[in-house]
Amino acid sequence: MDQPQDPRIVVVTGLSGAGKSTAIRALEDLGYFCIDNLPVILLPKMTELAAAAGAEIRLLAIVVDARESRFLGDAPRYIDDARRAGNRVEVVFLDASDKTLIRRYSETRRRHPLDTTGQSIEQVIRKEMEMMAPVREQADEIIDTTGLTLNKLQRRLFKRFMEGQENKALSVTVKSFGYKFGLPIEADLLFDVRFMPNPFYIAELREKTGLDDLVKDYVFGLEHSNEFFAKLCDMMEFLLPHFIEEGKRYLVVCIGCTGGRHRSPAMAQALSEFLSELGYTVDCLHRDIEKE
Repeated sequence: MDQPQDPRIVVVTGLSGAGKSTAIRALEDLGYFCIDNLPVILLPKMTELAAAAGAEIRLLAIVVDARESRFLGDAPRYIDDARRAGNRVEVVFLDASDKTLIRRYSETRRRHPLDTTGQSIEQVIRKEMEMMAPVREQADEIIDTTGLTLNKLQRRLFKRFMEGQENKALSVTVKSFGYKFGLPIEADLLFDVRFMPNPFYIAELREKTGLDDLVKDYVFGLEHSNEFFAKLCDMMEFLLPHFIEEGKRYLVVCIGCTGGRHRSPAMAQALSEFLSELGYTVDCLHRDIEKE
């Protein structure tokens, strides 16, 4: 029996306004258990809990920043202690130019967390830089977000932390539907299978659905159905990695027939199984399968 892997712990830190919120959301999309603004004094306890949880918390991300000024000076020591204890701890420090940080705060009209004395934003940023310098020295990677869009920052984090499991960055929903009940407005990709003969007109299949073996055998017993499915799988295998590269995290693929009861459920189910075999996280839904 395989032993559970040690938890991978990512400490997300850096300057206020440099993109920590975006980073933690990106890690959350990758399956990390995320804790924002954790007092660094609790880091040893969190590493213990993650190790004890085993597979339940294999990926843990913690935001440590200037908001916890009282404990911030101890951050390097706690990070070193966690590493010496054998934990896999990585520190990602997000940085940006003064001009960029000032612009971002001006655009959001948010108050800097260290602005409690009426100082100028420039003074507060310099103060934060000084406070964060010891943590910055601990960083495994420093990301300057000055010229990065949110999408580019996400892509950079995905590339570092996906660990060869790129497919896990995209959640796919495959949904069957019936055109007579209206188009699904949530569709990113939509395919029409009404060109296939309709099992509804075969008496022994009419009351069954595309999830029944008899209907599936009928649908995939047609040469052009199999040819369509092969082309659909080939296209999806090509498209999905490019969606991931461009930062898309959720994709809805809809397949429709007349009533959403026979052909589209059979195709949707088969496509879901194919994508699951490729390693994607897939949900298969049949919107109209029970409708008359």
